[in-house]
Amino acid sequence: MSRRAYFALACAAGVACVALRAHGRADDLDGPPPLPDDAGPIVQSIPVGAFVAEDESALASALADASGPAEIWLRARTYHGDVVIARRVALRGQPGTTLEGSGNGTVVTITADDARVDDVVVRHSGRRHTVEDAGIKAKAARVQITNVSVEDALFGITLGPCQSCLVDHSRVRGTSDDPELRGDGIKLWEAHDSVVRRSVMEDSRDLVVWYSRRVLLDENTVRRSRYGSHFMYAHDSIVRGSRIESNIVGIFVMYSERLHVEHNVLAGARGPAGIGIGFKESDGVRVEDNWIVANTTGAYLDRSPRSTSIPVLFERNVIALNDVGLRFHSSEEGVTFKDNDFHENVAVVEIEGGGDAMGTVFDGNHWSDYEGYDLDGDGRGDVAFEVKQLSGELTDKHPTVKLFEGTGAMAMLDTIARAAPVFASHVALVDPHPSMTPRRPR
Repeated sequence: MSRRAYFALACAAGVACVALRAHGRADDLDGPPPLPDDAGPIVQSIPVGAFVAEDESALASALADASGPAEIWLRARTYHGDVVIARRVALRGQPGTTLEGSGNGTVVTITADDARVDDVVVRHSGRRHTVEDAGIKAKAARVQITNVSVEDALFGITLGPCQSCLVDHSRVRGTSDDPELRGDGIKLWEAHDSVVRRSVMEDSRDLVVWYSRRVLLDENTVRRSRYGSHFMYAHDSIVRGSRIESNIVGIFVMYSERLHVEHNVLAGARGPAGIGIGFKESDGVRVEDNWIVANTTGAYLDRSPRSTSIPVLFERNVIALNDVGLRFHSSEEGVTFKDNDFHENVAVVEIEGGGDAMGTVFDGNHWSDYEGYDLDGDGRGDVAFEVKQLSGELTDKHPTVKLFEGTGAMAMLDTIARAAPVFASHVALVDPHPSMTPRRPR
């Protein structure tokens, strides 16, 4: 991937393209293709002989009838009032079908196993955070929510408890409320073995996966929200093939084990708290084949892993155009960075509270500012790549200077150390076998 590709990704993520161009960060080549952005209702016709609820009264009666039709179709019109699905049934719409809530609670509440809602627009929930008023709230097993669009709802779609549930090809648009008052766009709580795929979430708070095991987030788009994906106690889960851009944080993982993050674009997480991907006290994590581009911090690790026997691996990722490529809360051990491409990050690494990254294994990564050579032609540099930090030396010798950690002045010191290594002896990072050619995701 060339500079032009990084540049295109950064611009797509809302980064200041003019500033990037001014720094000469444009060249030729393509980045990963954009994901489809057509989530939501699809075109489908009511089958001949199907049961059709012509109005709100007919819909309420059909849903309340325990021996009623297994499939209820809706016309291309607006149905007013909140809906409760308490039996196994498929509720299906067609282009123009809207379920508009009362504005005093959740619009569609699902309490029956194996129920399905398909091809409708859901809108106008209440605004109570205490009970999490939502567009759709599912509290049953094997619920399917497909081809749905949720708008003007405090919480978009909430699953929990909701084992083996599915959200597919659906769209959630956040409210126009103050961003601090928004609810989560998609929330999974005790939703083991559930899947969210081919869906789009915009202008919401978080996509949450909490206390849920074996969750799959696949081919989703999350933009202009707070957390693109927030995992907590979400063991054995996967997030892959997604585009997570222009959020405050791309992916953040807490207290989770064996999470796999692969083939995602994590771009444009800006501001003081901006992080492309971060881990806190998480073990057995694999981060592979991702594009981590144009964030304030590319990757952040805080006590991850908790034990070196359950290591964390970053492999074949592109980590480019970030203000800080890697930020460690302390001197992390049990982490390996292998065959990644570190490209034109303003600072390669920063370690909060002093320390270094010497306990982290770096091997075979490509570094855009490596100035070594490869005389034997094996594709690996003949001398190690090192990052030296003059700021670390100063804070070790003069603890009061730590007050200025994270400031532009301290970053300038490290820039000087890279330009003239003779001024710094504090080695922060070593890759003994740097790659001479850029690494790319598979």
